[in-house]
Amino acid sequence: MDASVLLALRDPAGIPFYPVVFQGLYILTWALHAAFVLLSLGAMGLSLYGTLRQKSDPHWQVLTPHLIQTGKISVSLLIVLGVAPLLFTQVIYDPNWYTANTLSGMWVFIFIYALVVGYTLYYWYYYANRSKRGGGRLIGIVSFAILVFAGVLMHNFAVTSIMPTEWMNMYAPNGVVDHSGWTFNMDLIRLFFMVSLSIPVVGIFLQNYSRFVSTRSDFDREFVEYTAALGTKLATVGLLLSATAFIGWMAQIGYLTHPVIVVTIAGVLGLLYMARQNRNSYITTGVLVLVALLVSGVRELIRYDIMTDLGYNIYDYPVNFEIPSITMFVLTFLIMGGVGVAYLLTLAWKVGKNKGVFDGSKDAAVTKLGNYTIAIMVVWMAVYFGWGMSILFKNIL
Repeated sequence: MDASVLLALRDPAGIPFYPVVFQGLYILTWALHAAFVLLSLGAMGLSLYGTLRQKSDPHWQVLTPHLIQTGKISVSLLIVLGVAPLLFTQVIYDPNWYTANTLSGMWVFIFIYALVVGYTLYYWYYYANRSKRGGGRLIGIVSFAILVFAGVLMHNFAVTSIMPTEWMNMYAPNGVVDHSGWTFNMDLIRLFFMVSLSIPVVGIFLQNYSRFVSTRSDFDREFVEYTAALGTKLATVGLLLSATAFIGWMAQIGYLTHPVIVVTIAGVLGLLYMARQNRNSYITTGVLVLVALLVSGVRELIRYDIMTDLGYNIYDYPVNFEIPSITMFVLTFLIMGGVGVAYLLTLAWKVGKNKGVFDGSKDAAVTKLGNYTIAIMVVWMAVYFGWGMSILFKNIL
């Protein structure tokens, strides 16, 4: 695979804004997506352990349903947030994205159905466990296995997309064209590193959970201390595993001394220290977000280097400015997205801090943010459809 082939696969229409912006958005949105992937994986895996302890341990009778609920919400968020990084990588790395989807076409179809079936079974597991007696364990294991399988498939697509020198051999092994779409590639040490991150993520989540419920009178001190200690243990062990796997991965591909890698390792070690101390888990979570952005940046660094070595530089991508579309996107992302997320987070925080039923209509902050969110959505829909219809009729009349 040489530069001429890769450049021929680019969109001839170019892109609507500077490539570095899409690259930055990809790094940001993948980190957000990965955070909920790891939280769902860790929460569901830990909840399965909890179903074994529920009958004999009152702590797990309380914690297990909360972990299941966390996993359920996280899966929905990872699906929604997973769309953005796919779109951004498609914009500047379209040869990689479409080639990987062609070579692994059958796995792409299987991925979609696996995600649907796995998430549906998750709801079964959720409702089966509402008795807090360890119910639904088998269906939970099946759901967990299917969702992990879906994650492995996404790993396959990512690995295949950064192997352009092998694409021709995958498409026509031994000179015989293979239309099956069953191409499958794995990087075990990279996969282990990514999966291992779910342990410290759920550990730091438990530290936050413990800190959050500590102000509630219906959670006793022993339970709060138990969840904090469990979270600290998981975060410490998980970060040690993740750091070791990350160093092994970087050594394997020859990036161990790269400045970005050194900073990332330092970030992981700093996070390990803070998680072990557990003085303020909210600050620790902020550092976790920074480490997630660094890991996302490392993934992009590897791909960028692979492609530029072949003569495909995203910064040379033809740019045809489309200011109205970019403006619409930025305003949607910052204003509608920002206010909407602020409303949901505020509501969730106040519901969690309130004992009994929370009436949001009697809370000034929740009411204002809710009204702003609805008003912004109404204006956004009017602008979106009005703008679309005007362009449609302008072009056809």
